[in-house]
Amino acid sequence: MNAAATTMERHRAWRGPALLSFGFRPFFLLGALWAALAMALWVAMLAGELTLPTAFDPVSWHAHEFLFGYLGAIIAGFLLTAVPNWTGRLPVTGWPLAGLVAAWLAGRVAVSVSQGLAPLAVAAADLALVAALAVLLVREIIVGRNWRNLPVVGLLVLFGCANALFHSEAASGVYAAQGMGLRLGLSAVLMMIAVIGGRIVPSFTRNWLTRQGAGRLPVPPMQSFDLAALGVLLAALLAWVVAPFAAFTGMALALAGGLHLARMARWAGDRTFAEPLVTVLHVGYAFVPLGALVGAVEILGYGWIGPGSAQHLWTAGGLGLMTLAVMTRATLGHTGRALTAGRGTMAIYAAVVVAVLARIAAGAWPEAADALHSLSGMCWIGAFAGFAALYGPMLLRPRQAAG
Repeated sequence: MNAAATTMERHRAWRGPALLSFGFRPFFLLGALWAALAMALWVAMLAGELTLPTAFDPVSWHAHEFLFGYLGAIIAGFLLTAVPNWTGRLPVTGWPLAGLVAAWLAGRVAVSVSQGLAPLAVAAADLALVAALAVLLVREIIVGRNWRNLPVVGLLVLFGCANALFHSEAASGVYAAQGMGLRLGLSAVLMMIAVIGGRIVPSFTRNWLTRQGAGRLPVPPMQSFDLAALGVLLAALLAWVVAPFAAFTGMALALAGGLHLARMARWAGDRTFAEPLVTVLHVGYAFVPLGALVGAVEILGYGWIGPGSAQHLWTAGGLGLMTLAVMTRATLGHTGRALTAGRGTMAIYAAVVVAVLARIAAGAWPEAADALHSLSGMCWIGAFAGFAALYGPMLLRPRQAAG
């Protein structure tokens, strides 16, 4: 019996919880719950009401658990769902999937109680999921001969290396929240959004607009202009990783931001306002060039909100809203629901946008910073707890039969 047949039999034979029937189910649900819980813990830590037994300083713990904790789960859920579509092979299900989830949970616990643990053991627990996921994806892409998606695996490996560097910096006493590991990890995820988002945003937009009738459609993805814009963004992010305050980095980010705004203009996002499930993909992607442009202004000395607030355009804006957009769309589609955003879904999108705007305003308005930080945190918690409440039942139940 060959491996493919064995995998198919295991998939068909799975009679356990629906939560373990596809990668997006456990990782999207647990990732959203962790995004809300970790923010609640962070707000309590800022108020002086809580101290975690972690070896990381509070700000570094907060930065790590969003970038490598929350995003690690969402990346895993997305890739475990997307790769079967890319390769034509069956998804990871059942107990192997449960093992990957357990690895992610072990990483969250290890980092949060790391004060009494060896740094190497904490790092090993935290890196286990990305390592296993990379090996799995390489195997699937090679067997499926889907070579064009190997760069995505390369970015996943870079993301894992950045996490390892973050652990190394924290263990050696470096302020990891502003270290190279964080910048490298954030850059890897921004490139994932630029590459994968550059495929799915125009494609999903074209599909929806085609159903609406005649009119301007997005330019097909990955044309020469797209590749040039991706190359400039990659160069700018590498400069930011190595020399975050250099003038040439600021100029490179400004160029990358302008090119990606022009790239977005080719996707007909202005024609999607009737369906927020499509519009939100454009808004989420827009935070990538906006973050680059505002970051450039700060680096070149003309800013007014500070580099930390500017960086939140990328983290809370680009990463937060884009992942929520993908999570809602994928959950609806893969559970047999209509691809449309209801009022609850629109509310959680709006909550993330308000969270970003409040965090940016806190940098520009220091005298109101405490209140704005609290507003930002509460909106963030509401968005991801709202996702868990609205979409959790869909993720926990079997796929809905077609009506």
